[in-house]
Amino acid sequence: MATRNPAVFALPLLICCVSLSAAEAPPALTRELVASTQALVDALPKGDKAPWQRLLTDDAVLIDEFGRVTHKADTIASLHPFPEGFSGSIELRDPHATQHGNTATLQVEEYEQETVFGQKLTVRYQALLTYVKEGNDWKVVGYADVTLPTEPPRLVVKNIHADDYTGTYRYAPTRAWTVVNTGGELSYTTHPGGTPNVLQPLGEDIFMGSDDERNLLIFHRDADGKVDEVIERRKFNDLRLARDAR
Repeated sequence: MATRNPAVFALPLLICCVSLSAAEAPPALTRELVASTQALVDALPKGDKAPWQRLLTDDAVLIDEFGRVTHKADTIASLHPFPEGFSGSIELRDPHATQHGNTATLQVEEYEQETVFGQKLTVRYQALLTYVKEGNDWKVVGYADVTLPTEPPRLVVKNIHADDYTGTYRYAPTRAWTVVNTGGELSYTTHPGGTPNVLQPLGEDIFMGSDDERNLLIFHRDADGKVDEVIERRKFNDLRLARDAR
């Protein structure tokens, strides 16, 4: 992400053990946790270390959206004001807090708006913070988030010959995807009657799915230039599906 410090400004989902006796946090506690979290994210563009020093436990663990793990000392050391041309802010939306004795969790959306040399970007995150009570203070012991899928800008890609890609593709004898062309728009279903996944063109033979995962679909051509396979690039892995003979 363009304006985020990779150690801090993007933070992914931390899995917590939820007690059977968990209860919705009192409104006053919810407001306190939201205010503390807002103070942390407001400090990021300025590189203000003080809120992070004050609000994190000494053994706090932070995990960013790429799975990178940081702790209090290296997190604080990484904080610096955004460089010239970069700005950003995070609005906290739809908070939900639960209390587990001297432990509380806050699940909240982080709605980030960025400006990168005049270009406007919006990124949404779902965050989960774990707070523990130290004396009279609630401090963060775990903070993580994941990026929420959102509709990306559509690209205009010329010379896409949709009928090149239609057909049936298999990764097992009984597992097949069917690609169809409907008025120039490509989509595929993974089983009869399934919800169509629209293929949004990114370039020749390269598409992005419209489902939540937004995986890349790469159509491979043989030595004669005919599409013989589709590769779904998912979570840094490739699932290959061979095209049925036509």
